[in-house]
Amino acid sequence: MSASLVVRSDNAGDVFLAGPAVRAVAAGSDRVTVLAGPQGRAAAALLPGVDEVLEWRVPWIDATPDAVRRDDVDAVVDLLAGRRFDRALVLTSFHQSPLPMALLLRMAGVPWIGAISVDYPGSLLDLRHHVDEMLPEAERALSLAEAAGFRLPPGDTGALAVRRPLPDVNHLVPQEPYVVLHPGTSVPARAWPAERYGEACSLLLAAGRAVVVTGAPSESALTAAVAAPGAVDLGGRTGLAELAAVLERAEAVVVGNTGPAHLAAAVGTPVVSLFAPTVPAARWAPYRVPTVLLGDQHAACRDTRSTTCPFPGHPCLSSVGADDVVRAVREVAGDERWGPTAAGTGGRSSAWAR
Repeated sequence: MSASLVVRSDNAGDVFLAGPAVRAVAAGSDRVTVLAGPQGRAAAALLPGVDEVLEWRVPWIDATPDAVRRDDVDAVVDLLAGRRFDRALVLTSFHQSPLPMALLLRMAGVPWIGAISVDYPGSLLDLRHHVDEMLPEAERALSLAEAAGFRLPPGDTGALAVRRPLPDVNHLVPQEPYVVLHPGTSVPARAWPAERYGEACSLLLAAGRAVVVTGAPSESALTAAVAAPGAVDLGGRTGLAELAAVLERAEAVVVGNTGPAHLAAAVGTPVVSLFAPTVPAARWAPYRVPTVLLGDQHAACRDTRSTTCPFPGHPCLSSVGADDVVRAVREVAGDERWGPTAAGTGGRSSAWAR
């Protein structure tokens, strides 16, 4: 039996974008294990083709790592060695190096390792893959799997996907069509102001649309502030699989550049993307679903990877008004039942559909 390891060590959205690569590896392996970080483990468990998920907080990837300890490193090397993997692919973003992980995999006895690397790897990599760095992140990862000899199975288009069946969420959501607002983000620089989400919630309700507000348990105060009277507040009430089911039933999702945007894409739901240009939208916008991108993509923070906005007033996203969002929801939902909406002037929008 062939046992393959796929490493994707950062957040949930990054793991969802690795899904097509994981499915390609699964099509050519008897068993696939994903090594994920604590923020990505639940997402890895939702990926089709994954047989096992291992967790390790990778100190050179995690935003708030624990102190590096030799016994912790020894423990993960022993854990990986015990699985006797035949091959490993280390998936990274353009700003990350795969070489520290490749070193640990060599110490664990993995005989074949592939990764995308701009740095000379010495004997750490058997496959040093090169890519066009403006590829969408899902295609970047899939290109590594293909270079390693893996292929998606017949009929698999390479879109994002989640494991089925999803939980029944009938008791959580309205029975009529609804719009999801997800105001939380992993870093402050990607957040649209909460008061704007609240305004959009009120406008959507006034237009006759049901609204569901979602968020993690740590975001319950935020979702309560956003959910206008008449909206359903699901803050802290769903795990990741339940959230996937809630997003799948929505007619559109309004969300920043964060994990649930990619989860929405994985269940095929259109996205209104409040996208701060700190990373390139060409790489990180929702993949292969109807999308309207809002936010000034030429703002001064462009491509800085800032986690906290360095400019007063957060101009790249504060330029987007609630009416811009309502208009964008109408566009991606494609619903003729909508009445007229105000034409906003502050946001800059463009349609994306890969």
